[in-house]
Amino acid sequence: MPFSRASGILLHPTSFPSQFGIGDFGSEAYRFVDFLIESRQHLWQVLPLGPTGDSNSPYASYSAMAGNPLLISPELLHKKGLLDQENFADLPKFSTEKVDFSRVIQTKIPMLQKACENFKASATSVQQQEFSEFCQIQAYWLDDYAMFMALKDAHGGASWNAWEPAIAQRKPEAIKQWQQNLADEIFYYQYLQFEFFCQWSDLKRYANQHGIQIIGDIAIYVAHESADVWSHPENFCLNQQTGEPALMAGTPPDYFSATGQLWGNPVYDWKQLQQENFKWWVQRFQTMLNYVDLIRIDHFRGFQAYWAVKQGETTAINGKWIEAPGEAFFKVLKEKLGALPIIAEDLGEITPEVYALRDQFEFPGMKILQFAFGEGIQADKRFLPFNYQSNCVVYTGTHDNDTTVGWFNQLSPQSREEVLRYLGRISQSGIHWDLIQLSLSSVANQAIIPLQDVLGLGTEARMNFPGKNLGNWGWRYQSAALTPEVRDRLGAMTKTYGRSPIL
Repeated sequence: MPFSRASGILLHPTSFPSQFGIGDFGSEAYRFVDFLIESRQHLWQVLPLGPTGDSNSPYASYSAMAGNPLLISPELLHKKGLLDQENFADLPKFSTEKVDFSRVIQTKIPMLQKACENFKASATSVQQQEFSEFCQIQAYWLDDYAMFMALKDAHGGASWNAWEPAIAQRKPEAIKQWQQNLADEIFYYQYLQFEFFCQWSDLKRYANQHGIQIIGDIAIYVAHESADVWSHPENFCLNQQTGEPALMAGTPPDYFSATGQLWGNPVYDWKQLQQENFKWWVQRFQTMLNYVDLIRIDHFRGFQAYWAVKQGETTAINGKWIEAPGEAFFKVLKEKLGALPIIAEDLGEITPEVYALRDQFEFPGMKILQFAFGEGIQADKRFLPFNYQSNCVVYTGTHDNDTTVGWFNQLSPQSREEVLRYLGRISQSGIHWDLIQLSLSSVANQAIIPLQDVLGLGTEARMNFPGKNLGNWGWRYQSAALTPEVRDRLGAMTKTYGRSPIL
C-alpha cells in the first residue's frame, strides 16, 4: 500500500548508548525517540529483533517471533523492583563504540536470571496475571520457543537434529518428559519474552503517541537452528533421516560473486504451507504487526521464485530457481489482515515477474542512492531520483552498505567526478548531507537515513559487511552525538521538503 510522505532514521536498538555494553529499551531509547520527534521524523526502522545465535546477526535468529533478551533494560527491571542496586556493582567497562557480544552475555544473563528469580519470589498479583495472560496469548509460538531454548541449553548448545531422536522428532512422550524435567528453565525463557515485549511495547507506545511509526524487518528465511524448524519441520525442505536442510537457500552467481551466495537456511516447502492456507506465515506477520507498524520484507524476490541448492554443495553455483506461490500467499494475507503495510526489498537481480508481484499489491520498493553511482555495471541509473515513482522508499544506504562518507572516500576519482556532476558540487556540510538532501527532496513517499549518515561517520561505523562472518552488527553511537545542531539541520531539511506534515 502507498504511504504518506515522511522520513525517518534506520537504527537498530543494539546501537543505543548504555552502561551495559549494548543498546537496550531503557532511557537512551526514549531519548532517541525524542530526537526523532524534535527533528520532525515520523519513521524509525529497526533490523529483526529476534534472539541471535553465534554470529550475532539479526538475520540468523533462534526464533522468527521471539525477541532478543539482550535488549531488555536492567535499568527498567530495577525500576520494577526486580533488580537491586548491588546487581549493578562491578560492571565491566565496556566500549562505547562497539558491542562486545561475549562480554555482554557474561554480564547481562546473570542479571536477567536474578530478575527472573525475584519475579518468581515477589511478583505482585497484577504482574503474575499479566505474565499469565502473555503466556496464554502467545502460546502458539512461545511454548515451542521456550522449550527449544531450554533443550538447547540442556544439550550443551548442540543443534536440535543432534539431540536424542525422540525429542528431536518431538515424540509426545519425550515432550512430556522434558517439559517436566525443564520446567524451571522453560519458565525462565517465557519470563524473558514477557519482559522483552513489555519493555518494547511501552517504547513503541511512546513513539506512536508522538507520531513515530516503527518499521520492522522480516528476514524471509529462518535459521535451521531455530524453534521454528524444530517445531514445524513439515514447513521446510529437510532430509528426513538427518534433519539437515535438503535444499538450502542462497543466490546464484552474479557480477559480484562468481560462486553466488550460499546461506545454508532450509528453503520452505511451499506446497505444504499452501495446503495449510499459509497458517504459519500469517501468524508470523500477525505477531510482528502486534509490535511494529510497518514491515520491510528482506529478499522479497523469494516470494516469487527462490534459488535452491542441494545439501552437500559448498557453493551456490549448482542451484536452480523454483517458483513460489507469492501471489496466492499475499492474497490470503490480505484477506486475513486487511491492508498490508509492507515494504519490499527488491534489490539485486530482479525479474519482471518479481516487480509484477510487488506492484500487484502496491508494495513500495527500495531505492539506494549509493547504487546510482560507480563504474560500469555497478552504477544503476534506476536509483537516480529522476527515475523514481512516488510509491517507493529511498535510502542513502542500508545496513549492508558502507556509510555514505566511507562509500564516497573509497570511490575512484572517475566515480567521484560522476557524483560531483550530478550534485553540481559537494557542499561544505559534507557528502552525507548532500545525499540526505537528495533523498529528502525526491518524490519517494518515504526516505530513510541510517543514523551513521546523519552523524557523518566513516567506514568504522558500518553495521554489516556482507560475506564477512565476524565483526558485524556491533556499531554503537555515543549519547553526545545527538547534538542540537544535527537535530535542527535534519529537522529544517525535513520541513523544507514537505516530510513533516504534523509539525
